Amino acid sequence: MVKKELPKYQVIANDLLNKIQTGIYAQNTIIPPETELADKYQVSRPTMRQAISLLVNQGYLERRRKRGTLVKKVKIEQEFTHLIESYSAEMSAKGIYPKTNLLYFDEEKATPEVCKNLQLPEKAPVFKLVRLRYANDQPIVLVTTYVPKQRIPELINYNFAQDSLYSTLEKYHLKVTRVIRKLEVMEAEETTANLLNIAVHKPIFYFHTQGLTRDEQPIEYSIAKYRGDINSFIIDVQR
Repeated sequence: MVKKELPKYQVIANDLLNKIQTGIYAQNTIIPPETELADKYQVSRPTMRQAISLLVNQGYLERRRKRGTLVKKVKIEQEFTHLIESYSAEMSAKGIYPKTNLLYFDEEKATPEVCKNLQLPEKAPVFKLVRLRYANDQPIVLVTTYVPKQRIPELINYNFAQDSLYSTLEKYHLKVTRVIRKLEVMEAEETTANLLNIAVHKPIFYFHTQGLTRDEQPIEYSIAKYRGDINSFIIDVQR
């Protein structure tokens, strides 16, 4: 079977996209004018325009009046709203290099909010875990997690800069099989803004997550603060 050749505009669009993804054309910068690109690729201006229009429609480029064509900041689609898997697994599946910076991990007394979400008595001991998570070396989410000490005291022995919390819980027969999530949109305060490398008061997605085991017992309560400028969320609703 003879392989069908791609149209010229598609070949050019693929090459432009590769330049965007490898940083040759960086985000929030203007690419060369159509006339210059048409000369470079040795094609007509309508063909060049068709290639650029394809990337505009796919969300990689944006035409700006009197400025030219801008490389847009491509958002990372987060699918955890309908999937239960580790952050590293989800990012790796998208071809994104994940990294975790462990900011804090120790035992504390649970606050009233944490007690309510983990169904614990007042001031019960919990492990508090704070992680800053990256995608391709860019900070995208700050996560604070609480786990009841009584249910898994061995948790303190793990290094959650490398270990997956969900995989660790599963080792102790505490697999998270269902989650309840609440979403708010808030402004980033100074500490969060500095960690996520955004301006103070920029919008962030603020997720509260209650992780439940097979017997419907809460084993995890997390507060995740996602950057609003580079994250989007897929909601899969079925009837």
